[in-house]
Amino acid sequence: MDQSLNPAYAADLDAPVAHDNNQVDTKTIRQVITASSVGTVIEWYDFYIFGSLAAIIGPVLFGHAGKIEDTLLGALAVFGAGFVVRPFGAMFFGRLGDMIGRKYTFLVTLLIMGGATFVTGLIPSYDSIGIAAPIIVVILRLLQGLALGGEYGGAATYVAEYAPDKKRGYYTSFIQITATGGLILSILVIVITRKTMGEAAFKEWGWRIPFLLSGLLLIASYYIRKRLHESPLFAKAKATGTTSKSPLRDSFVNPINRRLVLIALFGVTMGQGVIFYTSQFHAYSFMNNTLKLDIIDSSTILVVAMVLATPLFIYFGSLSDRIGRKRIIMTGMICGALFTIPLFYGIKAYAGPLSEITPATVDAAGAAVPAVMKALAPNVPMMTLLTFLLVLFVTMVYGPIAAYLVELFPTSVRYTSLSVPYHIGNGVFGGFVPLIATAIGVWAAKQPAGTFSKEHSSLLGLVYPVVIALICFFVGMALMKDTRDVKLMDK
Repeated sequence: MDQSLNPAYAADLDAPVAHDNNQVDTKTIRQVITASSVGTVIEWYDFYIFGSLAAIIGPVLFGHAGKIEDTLLGALAVFGAGFVVRPFGAMFFGRLGDMIGRKYTFLVTLLIMGGATFVTGLIPSYDSIGIAAPIIVVILRLLQGLALGGEYGGAATYVAEYAPDKKRGYYTSFIQITATGGLILSILVIVITRKTMGEAAFKEWGWRIPFLLSGLLLIASYYIRKRLHESPLFAKAKATGTTSKSPLRDSFVNPINRRLVLIALFGVTMGQGVIFYTSQFHAYSFMNNTLKLDIIDSSTILVVAMVLATPLFIYFGSLSDRIGRKRIIMTGMICGALFTIPLFYGIKAYAGPLSEITPATVDAAGAAVPAVMKALAPNVPMMTLLTFLLVLFVTMVYGPIAAYLVELFPTSVRYTSLSVPYHIGNGVFGGFVPLIATAIGVWAAKQPAGTFSKEHSSLLGLVYPVVIALICFFVGMALMKDTRDVKLMDK
């Protein structure tokens, strides 16, 4: 159906019209940013709660007979599966966004994402329905990954196409804080629920509450986004008939645009992806599952570090409007490559030694329950400082990246061309950091005595994100060009 004949769609094109200098009033931009950001925070919340609860969900999904590290790796693998399909979601929803519109496309992604998360909270355990439990969860994770593949590109493109040229880095940086905001929200909900109902009840059934809460968040977010208009640049392109009839072909077959997509992937987004997930999600998983910190300590460390660092996303986004995107992104990239491993060693050192606090037992079903190990007297302030430095590198790389990617591609294929390299970099390279790093650590620990010291085996997996970040830095320095002077009306 031709959407231009749809009365509701036609009315939606009555968006504020962008003038030649791409100026709309400040009130409108603030409304756009608020609506886009609220929805995106909720979508990231949906995606992160699964990973944050991997250690608890693993035995529920894969049965209690397996070893703890096996069920954890299984849960992380399912978590990673959602990332693998994100590029396919980027192609599918990017195409819709470039042909039908930005607003309607990310309304659909919101509904899919929130609905899949809500249903996850209703899935019976492996003990109840057997292999059907992990199969259902994988399907839901794939749906979430597809939806998230269309979410970021829509939000970033939508905000950027409203923003004035000279402040695009500043305005789009508000979208960049949503991923961190979603992670913070997921951690807070999990911790509050866990402490309110007690550890035993939370592990038995209370872990479902954060998933079910997504239903309420979904309703609120959909209502906010439904009130938005289409972006002025896309509305103009639609009215003048200059939208792409084949965004996938124009993005990846056209040699000029294809080259830009490859530069975006290998020079920017894959390095940004590994730095992002190493510094935030893997750091949290490392503190919980390797260092055995109390959930309150690890959550306090990460949340405080991220809250302190969050304004820096906006600072570096704004700074990129003045000194350029490339300089800031590449500085954050090389800092992440050089200092991630030393900072993790510091976090491990300040966690203190491990102390056995409960012996191995057998539960009511006859399954073995291993001894519980816990970090003894961790230095929380120092661990928070070191984690803050990790997140600092994220803010440098991530703060200006939405503006850079939006400015790199023309309006007719912007949604598609931006989304695909972003989600390959974040989904394939970044999303598998927790799984690959943990798996390498588990493998190293199983090697013959003397192959790897106990001190180094748990950190060996960090070689993966460091190598990826270094490759991205060298490619970016050689091929990436700054885009801060680009005028979107000319693209």
